[in-house]
Amino acid sequence: MFFIQRFSGQDTLFWCVGVIWVDYFFGEFLLVSFYSCTFAGMKPAQIFHQYIWLINTLRVYRALTLDELDQMWRRDRVTDGNQLSRSTLTRHRRAIYDMFGIIIEADSSTYKYSIQNADALANGSIAQWLYNTLSVHGVLAECAGVKDRVVLENIPSGVEYLSVIIHAFHTGRRLLMGYQKFNGEGYVKTVCPYALKLFHQRWYLLALNDVQQLRIYALDRITSLTATDEAFEMPDDFSPQDYFSEYFGVLTTDTPMAHVVIRAYDYTPNYLRTLPLHHSQREVNTTEHYADFAFDIRPTHDFLGQLLSHGAGIEVLSPPDVRQLMRQKLAEGLKRY
Repeated sequence: MFFIQRFSGQDTLFWCVGVIWVDYFFGEFLLVSFYSCTFAGMKPAQIFHQYIWLINTLRVYRALTLDELDQMWRRDRVTDGNQLSRSTLTRHRRAIYDMFGIIIEADSSTYKYSIQNADALANGSIAQWLYNTLSVHGVLAECAGVKDRVVLENIPSGVEYLSVIIHAFHTGRRLLMGYQKFNGEGYVKTVCPYALKLFHQRWYLLALNDVQQLRIYALDRITSLTATDEAFEMPDDFSPQDYFSEYFGVLTTDTPMAHVVIRAYDYTPNYLRTLPLHHSQREVNTTEHYADFAFDIRPTHDFLGQLLSHGAGIEVLSPPDVRQLMRQKLAEGLKRY
């Protein structure tokens, strides 16, 4: 599911009872299953900042004792120079596990704390997205004067439906949805919401329709959305991550799986190395002038469109049918000029 289930507090506890909180911050939506919160003098942003500080510090220094953490904590004035107590650290460790799935434990021989599962912030995970969002939130919140110097991409309309969808995730309720295709008539139907996905600045809902088919709906094309009293259960063995694992993007067509090999020229290899297109991406050949990358993927329109966006920086080597399809797309585009 695309939500965080609960928060733990720190010395000042906060507790939850019943609503969805959707916090829009600098073009990002922080989706949290938050329940009517009571804070004893501590704002959520302050607590999040402390969690992020602990994660970042342990990622940089690998392993630190409580004394070492406390010295850095006071030096950085995380809580206005106050001490980091063992009880506070314990509560924060539990909260960090609840929010991000990150395990922070102390070695019994060295008494040094370290992150035991660094892969918890793997690419594409909700934990990584939330961690990145909160990291930016914390940095910019400390210096309001720079906010107008941070330029972000716009997310189209439809975001007002996020809280309705998240609530339906929690309650297991079907949604009555009005939808308008770009090229077609609008319609109203009842769907079972399975997952949310953010792709190229647009939010998409993966839902089971009334004929038991999984379909993708763009939130900016939804005209109305309300929860019904009809309940549904998502199968226990269904995983949104697995469902999208063979694809790039949101188009989940019956395009056959393929072993796609591309050649990247000039600076393009560095872009692919620093931001892989797919979890199957592997660099299989490297020279001074180019690098070859392999993918085990369904080469849908989304994937081919991404390759085309690099222009002459990418050439598809194999398989032959995908190479030919790319050639056709380039030829069709050339006719426009």
